This record gives sequence, structure tokens and C-alpha cells, in this order.
Amino acid sequence: MREGLLPATVATVLELSTSGENARALTELLGEVFDPTETAISSFEVEEGVTTLSLNAPWKVEIYFASHPDEEAVRDLLRPIVGEVVDATPFTTVNQQDWVATSLDGLKPVRAGRVLVHGAHDRGTVRSNDIAIEIEAALAFGTGHHGTTSGCLLALDAELKKCRPRHGLDVGTGTGILALALAKQTKRKVVAGDIDAVAVEVSAHNARLNHAPGALDLYVAPGLRHAKADRPGHCDLIFANILAGPVRRLAPALARALAADGTLILSGLLAMDVAGVVSAYRHQGLALASRSLREGWATLVMKKGGAAPRPRRPA
Repeated sequence: MREGLLPATVATVLELSTSGENARALTELLGEVFDPTETAISSFEVEEGVTTLSLNAPWKVEIYFASHPDEEAVRDLLRPIVGEVVDATPFTTVNQQDWVATSLDGLKPVRAGRVLVHGAHDRGTVRSNDIAIEIEAALAFGTGHHGTTSGCLLALDAELKKCRPRHGLDVGTGTGILALALAKQTKRKVVAGDIDAVAVEVSAHNARLNHAPGALDLYVAPGLRHAKADRPGHCDLIFANILAGPVRRLAPALARALAADGTLILSGLLAMDVAGVVSAYRHQGLALASRSLREGWATLVMKKGGAAPRPRRPA
């Protein structure tokens, strides 16, 4: 699945059923080829009951286009991965009023530790001891079905067994799932921001939907370039579930905002990105505490205490 925003309006959707391996390959290919503001891809496991995020199960891939694409060109692009099935798959014109609700059809609840992420159609699956987060289909990335989001939720679950963070920050919040999961379990407000105003609006809506309208302290800005986020040594738990490039570039700012005993949870990284990201954060004085891999996507937990910060070059 591509990190980022779905198009503000969706004109056409192409839906494919394939394997988990093919779904991942499609995600990587389309993320390289198409403009992420005009096209987005959603991939998730199709299975009875709660999603297990297994690459061996059948997967559904949905490709969203802001305008109607060149169908033959898209089929030529996808055919080497999924085969001739793409030739028999129609492009669907979407009703602008209905596409958001339609895009959640078939999504199953995702469980990560005590957190259960679900849609309105699966409210009946919530158990009494669940930390339930209801997410509507939205313009922002993040329904819990992607390996990066579920990896961060599992990392959070492990951290909460050790400590209770007091000052949380979610950089690139998307739908607000991670910030809401932290706020609900610590009973403390979490600062959450995104470069895109639509994502922040979606996060605010999801907080209200989950009966937690005051749980998130939201801002619109790139990275930590806002007074709510840029507070040296203040945050004892920070999420940055974005892409590898921005994660590396944000290393100095995130390290500066992290408290001495704080925890940094990073994702949006392919396995091949891990070494470079770990190196960038080691130069900011952070060490790798743990890592996990889900569907080819890595989640890193970093703590202060790595290599000494890289000295500044003389001006």
C-alpha cells in the first residue's frame, strides 16, 4: 500500500484480487510510477473474521484515480505482475458521494495487541476489553490494514507494557489511528500533525467518531515545523509512520524533540531502507531497540543512547 493521501476526488477505481506478494509488488510499482496526489493504492487481506495480515491469503488491491486513466496503458503496466486477469477486470466509475463508504466494503477488523481497528459495519466484533478505534473510509492514509500501521500499533502495545508515556507526538498522522490508540490507552492528549490539511480534518473527525474529541492536539505543518511539535526534549513517545526519505531527513528534529528516556517508533520503511535509517538516527544519538517486519515493511523502535551525534561542519 502506498503511504500518503487518496485523491481529494476519486473518479475511477480498479479492483484486483491477487496474492499478497503480488499486492506488495503492485504497491511498490505504482508508488514509483504515479503521482501520489492523483493516484493511490489500497491493499488488504480478504479473509473471514479478523485480518491476519498473511501474504499467503487472498488479497484485494484497489487503485484509485482522480481522473479516468488510459486503461490500456495501466493494463500493460500491471500485466507482468498479475497476468491476464487484469485484461478482464473493468475500471469502475465512482459516484463522488458514495466512493468513501464503498471503499471500506470487505475490510475486516484488525487487531494489534489490545487495539481493534474496525469500520462501522464491524462494531459487533468489539469485545469489552478492546481499545476499539472506528475508522471510516477517508481521504487520508491509514485504516490499520497496512503493515506499517499495524507494526506501529504492536510496537506501541509492547511499550505500554513497560511505561505510560505522558507526552506523545504523531508526525504524519494520516487518519489519526496511532495518536488515538496512544491517547485512549494513556488517557492523555496527544499532539498529532500532518502536512495535509485534509488528513488533519479526517483525524479530527475520527476523534469525534470515537467519542474522544479532545484526545488530539492537531496541527497542519511539514514534519515538526510547528510550535506544538517542536519542543526540545519534551516527548517521551513519538510516531513517524511516513516514507523512508522523510524519516531520514527528520532525524535531527525528531531526536531533538525526544525526551532523554523517550521512545521513537518509525515505520513506512521497506526492509532495504532499515540500514540507512538506523544509521541516520545513530548519528543523532539513538540506538535501535527492536525491529519487526510485516509484509515487507519494517517498524523500528529507537531509544536514546546510540552513537554520538555527528559533529557539525564549520561554516
